[in-house]
Amino acid sequence: MSRTENLFLDSFWKNNFMLVQILVLCPILALISSAASAFGVGLVTTFVLTLTNLVIATCHRYIPFEIRIPIYIMIISCIVSCVQMFINAYAYNLYQLLEIFSPLIITNCTIIVGRTEIVASKYGILLFVLDGFAIGISATCFMFILGAIRELIGNGTIFNEADKLLGSWAKIFRIEIVHFKSPMLLALLPPGGFIGLGVLLTLKYFINYKINLKIKQES
Repeated sequence: MSRTENLFLDSFWKNNFMLVQILVLCPILALISSAASAFGVGLVTTFVLTLTNLVIATCHRYIPFEIRIPIYIMIISCIVSCVQMFINAYAYNLYQLLEIFSPLIITNCTIIVGRTEIVASKYGILLFVLDGFAIGISATCFMFILGAIRELIGNGTIFNEADKLLGSWAKIFRIEIVHFKSPMLLALLPPGGFIGLGVLLTLKYFINYKINLKIKQES
């Protein structure tokens, strides 16, 4: 297996910060109540992670070891602030969707601090940037799954808030699978996020158990 495949496998499954490290629960539970919101948060997180990794990979050799973590956090904070202002100026609907939780993307991106010394020291700039992209894409996939599940159970729809993310023309993406007279609030509120995340965790560890059992039987 190549280094690139190892990075994507590690980021997507073995060391996913949502399902393994159980990080960034606050924005996950508060924001991701629909497929559209999950997609928006995931895309912003992916962009910030990729750009942050690019900056850190370029200059990490010149940063004194003793102050590297504060410098990394400062870089992440600056990039997130710039991205937040850009979204506010050119994608205000997405800015409203993220609300006050957009600065919490800084919390999301601090996960790269623990991986920086490992990945940046062993691999080149390209693989380090790909690592950030892989982490963001893996998070986006699981955020989307969680958001779609919550939206489907809560409203019976998929992409109900696509117009908030992409504009009024995106209302055509709304799909009503089940008609509810009133929304199921348990699924849309943070407790529904806890339950949905628990289901995804259970499914992941069940799959890991089956894979490990199969490997033991073959060996």
